[in-house]
Amino acid sequence: MSRFVQLHLLTSYPPANLNRDDLGRPKTAVMGGAERLRVSSQSLKRTWRTSDVFQQAMKNHLGTRTKRLGTKVYERMVAAGIDESDAMKWAREIADVFGALKKDGTEIEQLAHISPGEWAAVNQLVDRLIDERRAPKKDELKLLRTTPDAVDIGLFGRMLAADPVYNVEAACQVAHAISVHRVTIEDDYFTAVDDLNDGSEDMGASHIGETGFASGLFYSYVCIDRNQLIDNLGGNAELADAAIEALTRAAIQVAPRGKQNSFGSRAYASYVLAEKGDQQPRSLAVSFLRPVDGHDYGEQALRAIRTQRDHFDQVYGACADDRYEIDAFRGEGSLDALCAFLREQ
Repeated sequence: MSRFVQLHLLTSYPPANLNRDDLGRPKTAVMGGAERLRVSSQSLKRTWRTSDVFQQAMKNHLGTRTKRLGTKVYERMVAAGIDESDAMKWAREIADVFGALKKDGTEIEQLAHISPGEWAAVNQLVDRLIDERRAPKKDELKLLRTTPDAVDIGLFGRMLAADPVYNVEAACQVAHAISVHRVTIEDDYFTAVDDLNDGSEDMGASHIGETGFASGLFYSYVCIDRNQLIDNLGGNAELADAAIEALTRAAIQVAPRGKQNSFGSRAYASYVLAEKGDQQPRSLAVSFLRPVDGHDYGEQALRAIRTQRDHFDQVYGACADDRYEIDAFRGEGSLDALCAFLREQ
């Protein structure tokens, strides 16, 4: 089986504010001397990881990112009749396994990504402590796993600064999505009207505001190291392949949720190039170093990405062993066939 899976996507969004900066405006980046729209890789990964598409496909194999593990343990113990002082102390001992704690209370200072198996181990320990009305023993606090049974941890990694032996190297790299063309951020001035205002005294709006927006055709890039993912999942190749398919479907079909209620900017990828092989991966973002400019961004972007792909092959030799394309501009290819392609030996 090929080691690397690479996905190159072109996705068009109508006016939207998919991923906001600290001022609430769409994120941007300068590339090739031109300002582009940007959706951060963090936003994309969370969007895909928490999507119904991914969650349903990977049910029972997903981790939980939280600071509140100790809080949940404390609440369970108190509800079972453990003295609050003991419950606090014991909950802190358990939570401390997953990261340094805040000075007061049971919260972990940084988000910890906890696998289903680790949660189960915590719950079993809590049940035992409640039944026996005692504090945890040192050897009972070995709750972490070096190969956690969570595909999202396997894909996107985990860092535990306090216990690096349980860190997990990410098997998936996700680039920030950028528009293939120049953009101008515009402002949407909006008002809200009081439904009970009959206008007899005041015809004005009850609220006035504005929000930034822009539309764009985005290039996105994802690279998955299948061998690393299998190692992360304790050698479970079947689960690794299922995770790759679930992530692929989410990346193609699920839009970032930023301001969706205001803009309804859900979209599927209009073009996907899937590649697999043992060759060193490479992005095709350079296809858009010169921003697309004209009246048919889709056709121009498609031509640019295919030309750059072929030029890389001419210069470096074949950069992938095999490829499959979906072209929704022309109605060619299918998502099911693409997923079958990724599973083929």
